[in-house]
Amino acid sequence: MSSMRPIRLPEPPSGFAGTPEIFEGGVNAVRRAVVIGNGFAGAENQSIGLVRALGLADKHSIYRVIRPRGGINEWLRWLPVSLHKIIDCVIKQVFGGSKFGAVLQGKRFVPSPTQNGGNVGLSSVLEADARQIAFSARENFEKDGPLLVVACGRDTISIASSIKSMAPNNVFVIQIQHPRSGLDRFDSVVTPEHDYYALTASGQQEIPRFLRGWISPREPRSKNVICTVGALHQADSTALRIAATTWHSELAPLPKPLLVVNIGGPTKHCRYGADLAKQLAGSLHGVLASCGSVRVSFSRRTPEKISDIILRELGDHPKVYVWDGKGPNPHMGHLAWADAFVITADSVSMLSEACSTGKPVYVVGAERCKWKFSAFQRTLRERGLVRPFTGLEDMSNSWSYPPLTEAADVAKRIREALAERGWTLR
Repeated sequence: MSSMRPIRLPEPPSGFAGTPEIFEGGVNAVRRAVVIGNGFAGAENQSIGLVRALGLADKHSIYRVIRPRGGINEWLRWLPVSLHKIIDCVIKQVFGGSKFGAVLQGKRFVPSPTQNGGNVGLSSVLEADARQIAFSARENFEKDGPLLVVACGRDTISIASSIKSMAPNNVFVIQIQHPRSGLDRFDSVVTPEHDYYALTASGQQEIPRFLRGWISPREPRSKNVICTVGALHQADSTALRIAATTWHSELAPLPKPLLVVNIGGPTKHCRYGADLAKQLAGSLHGVLASCGSVRVSFSRRTPEKISDIILRELGDHPKVYVWDGKGPNPHMGHLAWADAFVITADSVSMLSEACSTGKPVYVVGAERCKWKFSAFQRTLRERGLVRPFTGLEDMSNSWSYPPLTEAADVAKRIREALAERGWTLR
């Protein structure tokens, strides 16, 4: 067992050069941002992470593209949002409160004399309206300057591009995740390098031709495309320092080294089941002797059969704590206080966050990833950001690498693009 080591947190990126005084105010300064989300934390965290890196953490509003859910709607998710909403509206109007209508909408049928037609809780969510956002950008331009629009996810593409077309002189629109086509609809497109995997020699051998247009960009990379290794996120140096303080009383006293294990869930591009869970449990048993303590967290996607295996194999060990999902989520505290991480290969976001700390990151299940996700894993290994987890590691032996600072790197490129238009960020 190694002696106590001081907590290691990533250093803040070097500051951007001061802005000329002429740009400190007026219509040249971007003072506000709008985030267009799709209701999924993974996508919205990327947008908010970039907004934070641009210095607008306290000066942004969140709008959401709200897609109907439940029942037959899960089969209609491949449709454009606008068409999906029309079909959902027709189903409600035609079948109303009937038993068949309830089945179609995935609800238990309960006869009711009244129908309010609304979904509880949605009144608190700002639904994205391209016309309204574009109108606000034009009307408030002289007073508030340009509006920065940051969107992420397939469902947000049409809204973000519509805002750009309706207020081209008043907005700067950033689309995170590749829109596949029509790059000129946006001022900047932020996408992982592995999105271009289908265009590589190995990708063309692995992926059938008829599928390439659906899973990769359909046009060459243009000047407004900014490539990253992984996903953007909110776990920047400021957030981790706050988390280190918030979780100090719970995590600081734990015996070192502290190993954090983040377990996601199988996806169509990274399939695994009970066999990988048993492999992981066995490997963790192999490193317990060199660990001071182990903290295990599951994601919302973790199947019960996988969490049950981990709990059965490790839940009673005195060094191991498994978060039960109740109370505050310790994820940010874990990122701040961990000495090393073990992460399942399915989650680009969890790996991206851990690799921003500069601490050892071990991966389980990378050999099960395919297509562009195998390319992502290969890039992480080649850059020395991760190593495979074998169970033979001595966790008291630390190693490091230049941490990923992708939100800050993208923010620098965005500032440069804004400067080309004569705009700057306050």
